[in-house]
Amino acid sequence: MNILIIGSGGREHAIADAFARSPKVKKIIVSPGNDGIGGIYECVKLCSHRDIADYCETSRIDLVFVGNEQPVEDGLTDFLRERGLRVVGPSQAAGRIETSKAFAKDLMQRHNVPSARYGKANSADEARSLIAEFGYPVVIKADGLSAGKGVYILEDSTAMEDALGALYSKTDKEGVIVEEFLSGWELSLFAITDGTDFCTTVFSQDHKQLYDNDMGPNTGGMGAVAPLEEGEAYREQIELEIIKPVIDAMREEAYPFCGVLYCGLMITREGPKVLEFNCRWGDPEAEAVLPLLKTDMVEICEAIIEGKISEIRLEWKPGCSVTLVLASRGYPAKPDTGYPIRISDPLESIISYAGVKAGSDCLVNNGGRVIMLTALGKDLMEARKIVYTDAQKIDFDGKYYRGDIGLRSNTFSIGLE
Repeated sequence: MNILIIGSGGREHAIADAFARSPKVKKIIVSPGNDGIGGIYECVKLCSHRDIADYCETSRIDLVFVGNEQPVEDGLTDFLRERGLRVVGPSQAAGRIETSKAFAKDLMQRHNVPSARYGKANSADEARSLIAEFGYPVVIKADGLSAGKGVYILEDSTAMEDALGALYSKTDKEGVIVEEFLSGWELSLFAITDGTDFCTTVFSQDHKQLYDNDMGPNTGGMGAVAPLEEGEAYREQIELEIIKPVIDAMREEAYPFCGVLYCGLMITREGPKVLEFNCRWGDPEAEAVLPLLKTDMVEICEAIIEGKISEIRLEWKPGCSVTLVLASRGYPAKPDTGYPIRISDPLESIISYAGVKAGSDCLVNNGGRVIMLTALGKDLMEARKIVYTDAQKIDFDGKYYRGDIGLRSNTFSIGLE
């Protein structure tokens, strides 16, 4: 089979690696990809939906996998299906579970899915009123897509004004969501679904804040671990009270979700509650989860398309994975880019390229999150040792990474975590 993956980051690199393990795959192409991915897989730049569809037909692409959320919001999956192409990714309507937080919150409220209490604001003044009603600490989010950087945890009025200034400079048309702050510990779970049935992956855990000890601004993710064994005690409850009701509701309301549904969850003293949904593999969780996957990626995708997910049983490698993000100085605000990336010794970790491009004689950093390193070990400590050793072998000016990926206690605490 010839596979086309849509996207340009570390997640799409990890997806390509997962497909490459299938004996059914002949060729993998990534569009647009990046110059790091291009050193391993063919990358092509396709500028429009029509360009993608035409390329699939002329290049005999058997399967299109939509890796990131923006093409979903732009209607790419619908366009390709109308052209008769086999594509994995939700429709534009189903993708609203991620592309509109208001849509997701309203859906959960209608179907009694546990989540934080919330309100919608269409102006800064409305947001201030809601924040006063909720009290501090409180969470405020951009309604639309924000690459993981549109969420603010507010502790006082100064933080509120800073957040409102940032959000309403970008989201005048969409508004914001104000939510109660949930205490507990976070974990992530992916549901692979054909719109009716689903199967779930191992649990993983993202580390969203920029600095150690979960301090600093939210980012797209600074690292992840999998599996997260503490989540297993909640699997049945999450599947029955969160995943199944949401998938059933979307099918019953005429926009069935077919693809990979990311569930970002908070384990509270009252049980699991939804923080957010994504309409695709999460990043960097995908880089941690996919290397552990033993089940053939092509078989999973065919089951999604053909409505046969009930026949899939996911199998996993033993051990643990740790993904570490190497970021640019200035991320997530304004990354400092253009510096040569040097790798001094062979790496034991898997490397996934994100914000890179070709320089005169090597790759240079070209974005906030530059490289994702994923180490596999017999346990968490072994994987951590491998990935942090390898991180020291990669150098570029301004390189930054957290030093505490995988060290959370995953217990309940009082106040901000």
